Amino acid sequence: MPKPDPIFELRPLERSDWTEVAELIYLSTNTWYEINRGHSIFTGGPEVCRLFCEVYEDLDPGCGLVAQHRETGRIIGSCFFHPRETHVSLGIMNVHPNHFGSGVAGAILREIIAFAERSRMPLRLVSSALNLDSFSLYTRYGFAPYAVYQDLTMPVPRGGIDAAEHGIDTRRVREADLEDVSWMGALEFEISGISRERDYCYFIENDSGIWKTLVIDSGTSDGIDGFLVSVDHPGSKLIGPGVARTEEAALALIVSQLNRYAGRQPVFLVPADQPSLTRRLYELGARNCELHFAQVLGEKQPIEGIVMPTFMPESG
Repeated sequence: MPKPDPIFELRPLERSDWTEVAELIYLSTNTWYEINRGHSIFTGGPEVCRLFCEVYEDLDPGCGLVAQHRETGRIIGSCFFHPRETHVSLGIMNVHPNHFGSGVAGAILREIIAFAERSRMPLRLVSSALNLDSFSLYTRYGFAPYAVYQDLTMPVPRGGIDAAEHGIDTRRVREADLEDVSWMGALEFEISGISRERDYCYFIENDSGIWKTLVIDSGTSDGIDGFLVSVDHPGSKLIGPGVARTEEAALALIVSQLNRYAGRQPVFLVPADQPSLTRRLYELGARNCELHFAQVLGEKQPIEGIVMPTFMPESG
């Protein structure tokens, strides 16, 4: 017998949907964390989550999907996806709490998998290791974890961090400019097999005034040993994405970005297989707040260095 039509239909996200999708992201994310972790992720009201619509539309116009209830017309699910030079990245996915378990997320995911297959590129994401429903959704469709990340949060002193006092050399760290984009792309491809130069340009141009992009120059030749981005907005205070060749380069970049948040408490991700880096960050005052898996549907190359992913935008 044919399956009955679902109570929703999928369609592209439109600009007129942004307020409703922001409300959905705010409600869905906070509901899950309040029930399962005892705290909210977003504060300040649903309008702060318009950031997701704005950034993803800037980067990848037309690459958002919504699930709209057939009877009420309300949006009950949403997701963003991002075609890059080397892969497709899956962005934040949300389902209204009243419709958890109703097949909305699976339907959206199938659409994005089909897009990646037509593009003949792997599909990548970073998902919470604590949300087993989410983890099971992705593994059910063939995604495989390939890296574990520790989410760290740190109250940055009002006067900032004195890097030299902790034996961290930040003298080669500087603001990135557009001439660095090709180096950034080559370095990320060398370390993790992906590149997304359009993203780097967007961060560096910083028309919205919320991004900061740092690079650390190579000490022996032209080029860079790492880069790291951060976003400072009421809807997201995150450090990342970035990569670095060495622990010392990663530390220099992380501390330099932490000082952007003097007197506040940002979140950033580091690889769980870098115990020395983690220990040194603990010594600065960082503490774990969550774990995430990097997952891929398709091929990937081994990581040869330090990767620091993020969720704004999803870096895969």
